[in-house]
Amino acid sequence: MDRALYIAMSGAKQNVVSQAAHANNLANASTTGFRSDYTQSRAQPVFGDHFPTRAFAMAERPASDFRQGPLQQTGRQMDVAIEGPGWFVVQGADGEEAYTRAGDLSVDPQGRLINARGLQLLGDAGPIVIPPFEAIEIARDGIISIRPQGEGAAAVAEVVQMRLVNPNGQNLEKGTDGLFRLRGRQPGDPGANVDPNMSLVSGFVEGSNVNAVTELTQVLAMNRQYEMQVKLMKTADENSAAATQLLSAQ
Repeated sequence: MDRALYIAMSGAKQNVVSQAAHANNLANASTTGFRSDYTQSRAQPVFGDHFPTRAFAMAERPASDFRQGPLQQTGRQMDVAIEGPGWFVVQGADGEEAYTRAGDLSVDPQGRLINARGLQLLGDAGPIVIPPFEAIEIARDGIISIRPQGEGAAAVAEVVQMRLVNPNGQNLEKGTDGLFRLRGRQPGDPGANVDPNMSLVSGFVEGSNVNAVTELTQVLAMNRQYEMQVKLMKTADENSAAATQLLSAQ
């Protein structure tokens, strides 16, 4: 394959991958607790007897932006946001623990503490189940207290401590479900350690940290780069056809 054609083809393929990542960021600009994704690539030489001059664009390990999103006041008592770094621990669809910043919480009819996606929050003893209550409060340290049904205003009882963790961002990887997990963790392995210094604020949720203007600009830039790569492929093909015609005319 022509060297220029190969390089342009590889670049166009990587442009599509990058454009998809930025489009996903843009689509989640209003998703509670969303962390935007980075994409990057590098030139990788092709090894082989007949490819010493070939190179292709190789995607590097994707990463996420862990900067905090804006705190949005809701006034809802069960909405909580994390101030600073850290994560809520939830039970993923696979039954294993995962991490999220989404603190839009509620109690379902079975008494399970869940977020808006229906993921159950985990406490020190496992999935959190709240007994029937008249009132509920989530303290800054993650302790959940309730006033049981039929009890007076002074009958406040601590129910459970939410698991709040703060693993190093380099040890986290983002799944296709948008949740974060410890890199290399196998089912049954210990999860991240609880961080007692984390702090919650009630009546707020954390918005997405996506900058919509930046992401839209990146999507348009990737589209222009893709068009340029396609033009290069067409030019390489036309040059090859012209060279073949000249050689056949001799």
